[in-house]
Amino acid sequence: MIEAAEAGPPLRRARLRLSAAFWRRPWLKLTLLLALPAVAFLLVYLGSLVALFVSAFWHVDSFTGKVVHAWSWTNFSTLWHDHTYWRIAFRTLWMAAAVTLTDAVLAFPLAFFMARVAPRRMRALLFVLVLLPLWSSYLVRIYSWRLILAKDGALNWALNGLGLPDAGLAYTNTAMWIVFSYVWLPFMVLPVYAALERIPESYLEASQDLGARAWRTLRTVILPLALPGLVAGSIFTFSLTLGDFITPALVGGAGSSFIGNIVETKIGQPDIPFAAAFATVPVLVMAAYLVIAKRLGAFEAL
Repeated sequence: MIEAAEAGPPLRRARLRLSAAFWRRPWLKLTLLLALPAVAFLLVYLGSLVALFVSAFWHVDSFTGKVVHAWSWTNFSTLWHDHTYWRIAFRTLWMAAAVTLTDAVLAFPLAFFMARVAPRRMRALLFVLVLLPLWSSYLVRIYSWRLILAKDGALNWALNGLGLPDAGLAYTNTAMWIVFSYVWLPFMVLPVYAALERIPESYLEASQDLGARAWRTLRTVILPLALPGLVAGSIFTFSLTLGDFITPALVGGAGSSFIGNIVETKIGQPDIPFAAAFATVPVLVMAAYLVIAKRLGAFEAL
């Protein structure tokens, strides 16, 4: 190939030599392919995190209203001693955990049916139905649920038609839980489906041959193998709920503020250093969550 390259035009010879170099050194080709995304990741994502943590140690001068670029623990001290922020953080974490658990319970039987029971055509139809809500705007879905749960909405209309009283779900934490569970459900279904689909059929046959019944097989074979998919889905549902501020503002009531709502309010005041300090709470929580998820093998199911 080198002799043929020497006989050709200079541009063709250079191209062939470059191709041969890439063929002999696969790591070089991989490095060039990943260089641009890696640089973008370092500048945009990690750079933003560094700016967040640095600005969290600044503070706003109470007299001038300007940001003082001096290291201080003032914002973190306020977060630690003001129990209001503790309640908001606990509410956010509790809602994220509740939504994650709910989606796991709803997604597992659906994903199991799609992966192990449904024929190919029905599986394709179920995929479309699962992904269909994602084709519409996030705000459209939130406002749709707001209309359904409103005092004069579709839910109370249906209940009154059956002679039942109003549900009284509008602008409550329960309404937020319902909306969050609906909105993030596809992000749980897909990883769980991927984990269940990869379970070899021979494992289930071996369990049956050893005398295990259906529930025993589910508990001792299927669930342990599907656990990475459940944890992978929980990364999405937990983190997305943890950082959301639109749904609490549109669906929640007066006492339904999340960490994101406080961060948004502080940015508008403006008190960017305090907003940055409070924003570090979900970042640190998700960092610890990802470490646990990695140990459980969740990244293998993504």
